[in-house]
Amino acid sequence: MNSFTKYFSDLFNGIHSLITGLKVTGSYFVRPKEIVTQQYPENRATLKMFERFKGELTMPHNNLNEHDCTACGICEMNCPNGSIEIISKFDVIDGKKKKVLDKYIYHLGMCTFCGLCVKTCPSDAIIFGQGFEHATFERTTLNKQLNKPGSVLKKEVKE
Repeated sequence: MNSFTKYFSDLFNGIHSLITGLKVTGSYFVRPKEIVTQQYPENRATLKMFERFKGELTMPHNNLNEHDCTACGICEMNCPNGSIEIISKFDVIDGKKKKVLDKYIYHLGMCTFCGLCVKTCPSDAIIFGQGFEHATFERTTLNKQLNKPGSVLKKEVKE
């Protein structure tokens, strides 16, 4: 008798699961204005990715070509697969020897988009952008320098 009740219990659970899924599908069928499926690549001009989407890593610069990166290296240390490479140099600023960002290299082909670099950055210098089209024939084009040439650290950023 135990296998008999288990059979009908499993059958009922399967039908309940099917009806639950069909409710979602049916509601979108009845109200087509609430479409959640993106028709890519037909809608490239109007494509809007969700807020929590993690695209390509970027380093925002202001109009004076200043960034927030202090070259501390915390993001590089926390990256699980080494997709971030920070090259820094020491400059004498105001009579003191200070570490300055020379190159912030991001290896997009190695990145798993885990977000540890963005979460651990103390100065919020890097963010995930919305870019996601990275198909290429050359693997070297996936290596990007995030700091713009000639960019400097913002004055109000604490080191």
